[in-house]
Amino acid sequence: MKKTLFALAASLGIVSCSGGVQPSVVAHRGYWNCERGGYARNSLAALQAACEEGFWGSEFDVNMTSDGELLVFHDSSVDGKVINYTPKADLEYFRLENGESIPTVDQYLSLAEKYPSTVLVYELKVHATPEIEDKAVALSIQKLKEHGLFNPSRVMFISFSLRACELFAQQAPGFTVQYLNSDHPVAELAAKGVNGIDIHWHPLINDSTWLADARAHDFSVNTWTVNDTTVMKQVIDLGVDQITSDYPHLVRELLNK
Repeated sequence: MKKTLFALAASLGIVSCSGGVQPSVVAHRGYWNCERGGYARNSLAALQAACEEGFWGSEFDVNMTSDGELLVFHDSSVDGKVINYTPKADLEYFRLENGESIPTVDQYLSLAEKYPSTVLVYELKVHATPEIEDKAVALSIQKLKEHGLFNPSRVMFISFSLRACELFAQQAPGFTVQYLNSDHPVAELAAKGVNGIDIHWHPLINDSTWLADARAHDFSVNTWTVNDTTVMKQVIDLGVDQITSDYPHLVRELLNK
């Protein structure tokens, strides 16, 4: 059986030189760093480019406005206006690098529905209060269900908020939930129901206990934001599950070699 699975993996081009399964490539904030993506992070164009380029996953960031609108935007504020305390209407003037307005999660998920082979790496940002964050988690799950995307094969959750990760683990059983920081040991994360880590490449490379502990707890392992080819080779050799990069095409080129 193992030989059959290995042969299948080899035929799909996902077996590394060392004999293990290759890492999956995640486009960080979409495949924005190209003409098709409009050089605009978290834009609809960047998501579409990531999907059409065939990367395994496309990561994006989510913040909630004061009137309960989920926006795809990395920072917690726009021109000094804290998103959590600002209604959506007051942010509609803002434009991304390619001229798009800030996408709503509804707009983003509507586009993602058209590309069923792309995994959405859904990062919920740290919100201003636990109460706001709780609402953002619940609304995130609601929106995914409304768009027919509430499926572990279509979505994985990541966050710098341990509280958000714990809530996702409780409210979305069976989904991959990866904690983004390196300030809590794997055993503690596992006790809270989290089943993955997505940590910066530096501690992952320089502290072997991270990977060992993650594997001991059957965690998935993702690493960010890997933009240097030397580091790309190092994390590939470690055998991580996903590599998140602003240059996903370079990661794929290395894997293809």
